[in-house]
Amino acid sequence: MLGSRAPATDDRSGGDTVSSAGGATATEVPTGNTYDKYGSSNPVVKRLMAGFHGTLDELWATAAPESVLDVGCGEGVLTLEWAERLGDRRVVGIDLDDPGLRAQWASRSRPNLEFRAEEATSLAFRDDEFDLAAAIEVLEHVPSPEATLAEMARVARRWLLVSVPREPLWRGLNMARGAYLRDFGNTPGHLNHWSRQAFVSLLSRYGTVAEARSPFPWTMALVRLVG
Repeated sequence: MLGSRAPATDDRSGGDTVSSAGGATATEVPTGNTYDKYGSSNPVVKRLMAGFHGTLDELWATAAPESVLDVGCGEGVLTLEWAERLGDRRVVGIDLDDPGLRAQWASRSRPNLEFRAEEATSLAFRDDEFDLAAAIEVLEHVPSPEATLAEMARVARRWLLVSVPREPLWRGLNMARGAYLRDFGNTPGHLNHWSRQAFVSLLSRYGTVAEARSPFPWTMALVRLVG
């Protein structure tokens, strides 16, 4: 996918953005998860993910979408969950073309669910084709987050639902556990870093930030699109 749905402190702009890590153009954008945080039995990961999912579900309920585009869907775990919630209403997951992801997509099937290989900065969808566009743990990985958000805002009628690691907390937690010390705690593949304030400022370019939440250690927001 466009960015892995990264686990808390594990492998895988504007305002007071924490600086970009490395040259994005020289870094391959990751696809899928290198760590199964959804199925983890680690009690710390399970607790963090419970907070993450609880907040995500609350924002989802506020949006009450009629159709969904999941940008950077990875293996499609959340995409399938959302398709099951929406019954016969349309859900599409997109990610970069990858044989491993295609195999995962084939195992997750519903009449209202479609997976496609797409580039997020040039989506093959009409303006306002979806009620909500989501990018969950994706934007920290993409070379052009602004272009990705602009395309999401173009194809969505009402809402954007997005989350990113909260910096510098994320890197601090990595360093506290002795991970990625040579890169000052930066998780491999993370090209972009935002504090909560910086991320809200970025999102405000595309609409009104209806809610901004901070499930530890992420920032998550629901954006109401304007026009």
